[in-house]
Amino acid sequence: MEFLTNFAQHSSFYEFASLITLAAIAGFFANLFKQPLIIAFILIGILAGPSAFDFVQSSSELELLSKLGISVLLFIVGLKLDLTLIKSLGLTALVTGLVQMATTFALGYYIALLSGASLSAATYIGIAFCFSSTIIIVKMLSDKKEIDSMHGRIALGVLIVQDFAVVISMMVLTTLASTSAGDGKGMVFEFVRMGVDATILLIVIFTFMRFAALPLVSKMAKSSELLLCFALAWAFLLAALCDYIGLSKELGGLLAGISLASTPYREAIVSKLGSIRDFLLLFFFITLGAGLDLSLVGGQYGTAIVMALFILLFKPFIIFLTTLLMGYKPRTGFLAGLSLGQISEFSFIFMAMAVTLGMADDETLGLVTLVGMITIAVSTYGITLSHQIYNFCEPLFTRFEKKADMEDEGYIQDNAKGRYDVILFGMGRYGRSMANRFREAGKKILIVDFNPEVVRQYRNKGFHVIYGDACDPDFYSYLPLDNTKWVVSAMPPHESVLSHDDPRYIMMQALKNNNFKGRIGLATHDPNEVELLKEQGIDLVFLPFQDAAERAVTKVLNAA
Repeated sequence: MEFLTNFAQHSSFYEFASLITLAAIAGFFANLFKQPLIIAFILIGILAGPSAFDFVQSSSELELLSKLGISVLLFIVGLKLDLTLIKSLGLTALVTGLVQMATTFALGYYIALLSGASLSAATYIGIAFCFSSTIIIVKMLSDKKEIDSMHGRIALGVLIVQDFAVVISMMVLTTLASTSAGDGKGMVFEFVRMGVDATILLIVIFTFMRFAALPLVSKMAKSSELLLCFALAWAFLLAALCDYIGLSKELGGLLAGISLASTPYREAIVSKLGSIRDFLLLFFFITLGAGLDLSLVGGQYGTAIVMALFILLFKPFIIFLTTLLMGYKPRTGFLAGLSLGQISEFSFIFMAMAVTLGMADDETLGLVTLVGMITIAVSTYGITLSHQIYNFCEPLFTRFEKKADMEDEGYIQDNAKGRYDVILFGMGRYGRSMANRFREAGKKILIVDFNPEVVRQYRNKGFHVIYGDACDPDFYSYLPLDNTKWVVSAMPPHESVLSHDDPRYIMMQALKNNNFKGRIGLATHDPNEVELLKEQGIDLVFLPFQDAAERAVTKVLNAA
């Protein structure tokens, strides 16, 4: 390691070569032992940072690459974000986010006071504990293909609320510093200025989406290289602009993606940016580890462990409880809460700002740093094993399940004895299109979805809808399977159809166990799964992209 340290200190290029080599080696062993790569990369950062061999000299270059990676990651998330999601989950995300932040701050503040912290230090610790890591959560849920699941959407909505809160917190921190210097009107002025700038920016983005996005991207798409360059330029431009006016770069990247999400080229952009995102995020995790100076903690390891346990247990619990009270299934709330059980990289930034402005000391920063490291490491495993953890804890939630399944409101009773042509699972874009086509064809359909907002929305449109969780095998006994011709799944694919966590697999097994005699249709994006699914007893396999292409070609040929 001494040779590597001397080698890396000769130039920035040697340093980068050393870091990437170490990351590749650590990643190999992490993958060999089926551990999350994120932990391996953070550990390489710690080894390269001041807590170990301290050969990171190009911190500004690493930080730049990590910021670019964050912008690309949030840009891709924005591209995949359906605006109807924001509308349907807006209240859920707002209420859950505010309740979680308020309760976490209050209890975190008192825990800090009990540990001997001063009033000001306890305040900053409480604020730092409120936020969860957008980067880690989005990256891991994306890798698990759960960013579009209900719990993934709730987690993403809460993260958006938290991002706004952390921006306001940082702005208040800087204005408090100026106020203490005699500028009593600084805070009001900054709030007004940021509000005006944000309003103007949103108007510009909405105008771009309405009138310019499709024509502009269509011209750029004539060249795949130009489309990639444009996508990166747009992501970085809005990230930089949001950062300049006092909003976060993360919010800018997200807005850039949302502004292009309505174009037909978004899937092409996502596929081109995937490898670039993964490469740049490597530097974010290395930078995160390299920035953790554990020597600042002193003798606070016991306090850090107590605070880490509070974050790991309480934040998921309060999110679980809030979503349960809002009508969601225990599984949804549990998985969403488990995703958010850590503190954020913004917590480090916020505390570093407080230290720079003279409002907190290095020991407080070191304590929050150690808590962050513990919670990020443990929660990474929690997200990776989330379904197994829920299955282990599921017996504890039996009483809540009965309360949350909305049976008392008639969602199941009204339809349990009906006769249907089709029972349709999943109301994403593909499912909504199928539901409308079935209705146009005069077929009687029953929709199953586990988003209460979607249930209410489609009941108001005159559809027959059941609120239910496809991952709950007991739920299928409520369905009118004896009188139904087809059960069709439009649910998004999981990692593998044979995975026991995949809702499609659970659906197939539950239908067999309930002696369903009708036919089953199921959607997949992987052509290699077609034969496997048919061997499992699936009568009809949909390939949404391929089927759409075939229909389009047929229309063109018929019109010729």
